[in-house]
Amino acid sequence: MSTDMSADMSTGMSTEATSRTVMTAPGTGARTPEAAGVITDARTRIDDLDGRIIGLVQERMAVSAVIQRERISSGGRRVNLAREMEILAHYRDQLGRPGTALAMTLLELSRGQI
Repeated sequence: MSTDMSADMSTGMSTEATSRTVMTAPGTGARTPEAAGVITDARTRIDDLDGRIIGLVQERMAVSAVIQRERISSGGRRVNLAREMEILAHYRDQLGRPGTALAMTLLELSRGQI
């Protein structure tokens, strides 16, 4: 097996060194083992957070279903628009404009079937 030691024009590194760096950090976009380690650890933490967020969204949906069931059984409407506006404002205040979009998605998920 021969080793190509030609220069990589974009980095000035040899092809061998460039290949070795990429092989050290597959899928991370990192160019050093240290950066790859940080990225891998951070991605693991994000995956854990995403799992918790999904669990919380599912819990929110279940609690919302209880509220809707009680409201409807007592003669009320399925959706309380004033409450939804409070939720939208809270998310917007905490997260800015993207928070409103997030709250809209959560409300849509929590409304359940019509």
